Amino acid sequence: MSKHEKITLEEALEYHKGSRPGKIEVVPTKPCFTQRDLSLAYTPGVAEPCRVIEKNPEAVYDYTSKGNLVAVLSNGTAVLGLGNIGAAAGKPVMEGKGVLFKRFADVDVFDIEINSENPDDVIKACELLEPTFGGINLEDIKAPDCFYIEEEVKKKLSIPVFHDDQHGTAIICIAALLNALEIVDKKIEDVVTVINGAGAAGIAIGKLMLLVGAKKENIFMCDTKGIVYVGRKEGMNKYKEEFALVTDKRTLDEAVDGADVFLGLSAKGALSKSMVKTMARTPIIMAMANPDPEITPEEVEEVRGDAIVATGRSDYPNQVNNVLGFPFIFRGALDVRASAINEEMKLAAVYALKKLTREDVPENVCKAYGVEKIEFGKDYIIPKPFDPRVLTWVAPAVAKAAMETGVAKLPIKDFEAYRDQLESRLSFAKEFTRQVISVARQSPKKLVFPEGDYEKVIRAANRIVLEGIAQPILLGDVERIKKLAAEINVDLAGIEIVDPRCSDKIDTYAAQLFEIRSRKGMTLAEATRRISKITDYFAAMMVKHGDADCLVNGYSRNYPDAIKPLLEILPLEKNYTTPSGSYFMLFKDRMVLCADTTVNIDPTAEQLAQIALQSADTLRKFQIEPRVAMLSFSNFGSVRMERTIKVEKAIKLVNETEPKLVIDGDMQADTAVYPPIAREAFPFSKIKGDANVLVFPNLEAGNSAYKLLWRLGSGIAIGPILQGFKHSVHVLQRGVDVTDIVNLAAIAVVDCIEKSK
Repeated sequence: MSKHEKITLEEALEYHKGSRPGKIEVVPTKPCFTQRDLSLAYTPGVAEPCRVIEKNPEAVYDYTSKGNLVAVLSNGTAVLGLGNIGAAAGKPVMEGKGVLFKRFADVDVFDIEINSENPDDVIKACELLEPTFGGINLEDIKAPDCFYIEEEVKKKLSIPVFHDDQHGTAIICIAALLNALEIVDKKIEDVVTVINGAGAAGIAIGKLMLLVGAKKENIFMCDTKGIVYVGRKEGMNKYKEEFALVTDKRTLDEAVDGADVFLGLSAKGALSKSMVKTMARTPIIMAMANPDPEITPEEVEEVRGDAIVATGRSDYPNQVNNVLGFPFIFRGALDVRASAINEEMKLAAVYALKKLTREDVPENVCKAYGVEKIEFGKDYIIPKPFDPRVLTWVAPAVAKAAMETGVAKLPIKDFEAYRDQLESRLSFAKEFTRQVISVARQSPKKLVFPEGDYEKVIRAANRIVLEGIAQPILLGDVERIKKLAAEINVDLAGIEIVDPRCSDKIDTYAAQLFEIRSRKGMTLAEATRRISKITDYFAAMMVKHGDADCLVNGYSRNYPDAIKPLLEILPLEKNYTTPSGSYFMLFKDRMVLCADTTVNIDPTAEQLAQIALQSADTLRKFQIEPRVAMLSFSNFGSVRMERTIKVEKAIKLVNETEPKLVIDGDMQADTAVYPPIAREAFPFSKIKGDANVLVFPNLEAGNSAYKLLWRLGSGIAIGPILQGFKHSVHVLQRGVDVTDIVNLAAIAVVDCIEKSK
């Protein structure tokens, strides 16, 4: 959100109220549509797992949701910056925490609000709730009660317990701090640090700093009464006493003077510009008070140009956001069935976040934050909250630490497979693309990109090499490609670069192009010009001659221009007179292939039949048995006219060619994908609302439908896949992202592997 955007009271209330109050709901994970379903879900079927669990309590993880269920538990005594507002008033925050658990790590949550300020009541509630949950996230409980509660609950329970206000903030803060210290060339054991705010987060940060090498005598802990020092009486407790120093300094101003690091967990304006002036060279200022920091980056910039600044806000660089921690820490802990979250697991999360910050940031993450590039440096010392890689870095690190420290009851045997599983948790698309890439890796092919001198294509080629998907060939000016790669810091190792203008293949390719197109009005001179000047023609001829196995183009071209050289040079498969284009549309729990979405404007019955056969063949290449629905605006002849008769004729042609293919129509789109309609109104249909191939009657319908599913239906589109060619050649949509190019490259390789069979 831009710093100039403001959320109004009305917007906030409407968001939380809406047509359905609140932010969460319970969604069943098993079907409950029939009497039999009901008998299995409840009585009498439910008695069987109950009996098993009675005999073996650990079986509760096998037959219930306990292993993926966390309690977000609070008594509302320290809610955000609102203070002690009570259990009920804190419920929107706890629901919000549940949303984040689910969104970022697929952890289910029940929010539990305890209507008591007595710490022992909270402890007892946690103890009584242990059979329900796989873990407990304590939230928004005032200090020092939160320390006592967590200590006691951890002693009594054998499931992970984690107070996020303490440890979550500390983990993110320390990961950012370690990176910042490297940038300014300082060591944790040498720096003088001021922690302003001796509550839950401040104390936890101090403790974690000691674990990563800081010296206690270099940490000034401050609260509203000033520095925590030995002998101070006012406002002290045993947790602050751990950080009491022998010092003559008494005020925050004195503590900050000469300090290397300021960590703020207090209130707006607590750090002044005059204080910042007195700090040591290249100071690190992490002003984490919410919603307004102790000092803003602009205010620091006015007096210091050498400072690294972080806040808790999303509208400034270096956001210290707890969402980088708790979802993934619990994910890792739950997946090994940990009995606790210990210090080693917290440190594992710290170092995973620290290392991830050094990695090349994916384009989709940059786009999410409205920038072209994000690189490790003073404005990027911690990963962005919406970086999907955090899940696959932090959760495995935490799980591994749990195993190494003996608190894991269910060790992970294959961490590579575990990372793949984590990716697929949040997206069916991730699981599908992972499988495609896995197949492509088994037999990488030579893949030519005619548009080799574009930044995204170069980045995609690099990722393709790193993933082991293919052996990329970039066409274009060699020096220009090398220069561009150097500018964007991309390693060209494993990537072949070919300049068609200098190739010894020009004459051979031109002669064959002339032979193919001479009776279509093309001269030898024109054939030579196209081969040497238009990389799409050169690339298509490489595929035809076997100098490349497959081809992906179209990044910088209009679709008709990109497909034209392929149609002129490369043959179609036997019995096909037209190619077609399709998209995999991936949703959380299902996938459909939509065709034709890119090529045939108003196909005949014969062409519709070919599109259906080509699409079925595409699905089989990915080990999926096709069920084809031929779509229309009518259901099984309910409207008889030329358009619907055309669909009927196409189905007849398909049945004659491939009688075992499951295909039916004409039918409306919802009949094809929604079982109750098929079951109740059309029980005779071969498609029972379970179609995985949707063949549209024309390009208008197909193109519009997949784009609506993509943009409004939360579907992920992978493609377009060009069908019907003898060779594996595919045309991108113009200007797509690097990930789209990589995905289509993997599909091209798999297509090539299958065609070679």
